[in-house]
Amino acid sequence: MSYFSSEYECKLDIKGRLVLPSRFKSALPEESESTIVLTRGFEPCLTIYPLNEWKKIFDKVSSLNEFNPEYRRFQRNFLRGNTEIELDKSGRFLIPRTMVRFAQLDKDAILVGMGNRIEIWNPDVYDEYLIKDPAEFSTLANDFLGKKVNDDFDPERSLHIE
Repeated sequence: MSYFSSEYECKLDIKGRLVLPSRFKSALPEESESTIVLTRGFEPCLTIYPLNEWKKIFDKVSSLNEFNPEYRRFQRNFLRGNTEIELDKSGRFLIPRTMVRFAQLDKDAILVGMGNRIEIWNPDVYDEYLIKDPAEFSTLANDFLGKKVNDDFDPERSLHIE
């Protein structure tokens, strides 16, 4: 499995090409070679998957019942515009114009490692989707990561004060 982390500020050239940072390029699995899949994100960003990771997601999406209208609608929207791309020797790739518009990319982009995938954002839009309040972030961290088996234990109730 690939693992991508960190954030990198990048520039698109005049033709809409972007260079994949060397750390990300080196994290691509050998079986994917230099092939990535570029998709629209759920937010106004683009998502890069190594080919092997994309195949896992594609298998899930394509296994949905095609006779169910909701599944077809989801498949249509999820798979639209996905592009298999070969990186050149320097790790550069062309972002299709429709995707540049979707992600509101101009000259600057920020690439964000998200574990098994990479997101490409307009830096100003990305900032809007980040949590600004440390207390809110702490609450989310506790909700998603802090639950343990003994979390029902309340030390205040267990103290016997006379």
